[in-house]
Amino acid sequence: MVTIKHLYTDSPSQRNTLEKWERTALELFESKMTNKEKPFPCIPATIGYSLNQLRYVFIGDPREGASTHKLSEALNEFTQFSRDYGKYTSLIVFYETPQAIKEEFSVEQYEQLFWKHLSELSAIDGEAWPEKIPTDPHNPIWEYCYCGEPYFMYCATPAHKNRQSRHFEHMMLAITPRWVLQEFNRNPSLAARIKKKVRERLAKYDSISIHPDLNTYGEEDNYEWRQYFLRDDDTSLSKCPYHRMLKFLKIEDRTKAQE
Repeated sequence: MVTIKHLYTDSPSQRNTLEKWERTALELFESKMTNKEKPFPCIPATIGYSLNQLRYVFIGDPREGASTHKLSEALNEFTQFSRDYGKYTSLIVFYETPQAIKEEFSVEQYEQLFWKHLSELSAIDGEAWPEKIPTDPHNPIWEYCYCGEPYFMYCATPAHKNRQSRHFEHMMLAITPRWVLQEFNRNPSLAARIKKKVRERLAKYDSISIHPDLNTYGEEDNYEWRQYFLRDDDTSLSKCPYHRMLKFLKIEDRTKAQE
């Protein structure tokens, strides 16, 4: 059995063990999840927070390779124990984002960093890609997999301004297992009502219209990877950078091994 070393629950005793930036990040996240005057659009996320089913990990500078390895360790643990946390669970990842990055990085630079991290994660993944999930991101039922588990990825950054639903003071990920989303959709009529309410909240929360890439998993015109990182306008990448970056990383690893 694996001992949990990297994941936090949100409790007074655990908050007391955190560094100042970690405690501040958690407090800012709490403020987003509990704001009654401006409710966060993702209702399942607010439910997960209120039920204390979310798990948290605090990671260093997102530009450093060590950050990917710590994320890998945390996601390994989360994958093993997530079904014990509840049907609204997600892994919330806070990166210690230096002020220099906050002042200099554009949304597009964070986008590149995000896809670099996903590619680096895959490069060190010890499990095979699930047989039921296509490996081509341009297939409507593709989604990111790690440790044999399909995950929906969400990224927020300090650079997002128009889309406050994608803004956070640190670079942040919310990693949700596909089984959580399947459980949510088990009651189609309830899921439809909640999704409608989410879009209504989103229209009020952001100062820009809902991104055209937001769609439903499995639909022919939907690509999950486009929803992982939404830009601060209505533009998006024409091709998923995941495989290109992963191929580069594997070539780089082989080159180092031969040296």
